[in-house]
Amino acid sequence: MNVTTVLAFAVAAAVAIAIPGPTVLLALANGSRYGVLRATSGMLGAVASDIVLVVAVGVGLGALLLASETAFTVVKWLGVAYLAFLGVRMLFARGALLHGDPAADPRGRPSALFTKSFLVAVTNPKGYLFVGALLPQFIVAGAPQLPQYLVIGTVFCALDFAIMFAYALLGSQAIRLLKKRGAVWIERVCGGVLLALAAWLASARRATA
Repeated sequence: MNVTTVLAFAVAAAVAIAIPGPTVLLALANGSRYGVLRATSGMLGAVASDIVLVVAVGVGLGALLLASETAFTVVKWLGVAYLAFLGVRMLFARGALLHGDPAADPRGRPSALFTKSFLVAVTNPKGYLFVGALLPQFIVAGAPQLPQYLVIGTVFCALDFAIMFAYALLGSQAIRLLKKRGAVWIERVCGGVLLALAAWLASARRATA
């Protein structure tokens, strides 16, 4: 694996990650409600899920989901249920930011933000299929696999964190422009999009992944 290969992977991964997905939307909402610093906990949860995805692809789980209808369906519906749960809760946010300190919100604890983002990503079968389709294209078959996966995985995690950080920063700046009520609407919009993503995932078929 050479520098050109790593750069090509970085460009492909950055473009894919930058398209708003569940964890990016959570970073945006968390940034608007809790600020960038606290939103970092959620970003680390998503990065932890990235590590799980890369390891899973390395041991063949991505191929299993692609080959097994049952495995894909089980993971898919877990992801649908959790995305829908988060979407409904965010869609009907009552505006806690307007009535008190967001730091006192138990849902804003670092552990809660970490767990939420981790579960959103790790229960999404499309993530396994995406990483499973992307990563092997940049792995040299005749060379040792572990060092290559370490490099690719590190680049992937770093890019994901950087892009989520940018979205969280955008959310934190938006709240300053839109005042306090803006955080409520950002959360509701993100909740609606999460519900749409849940519906899209529910309709997804293994053959079209």
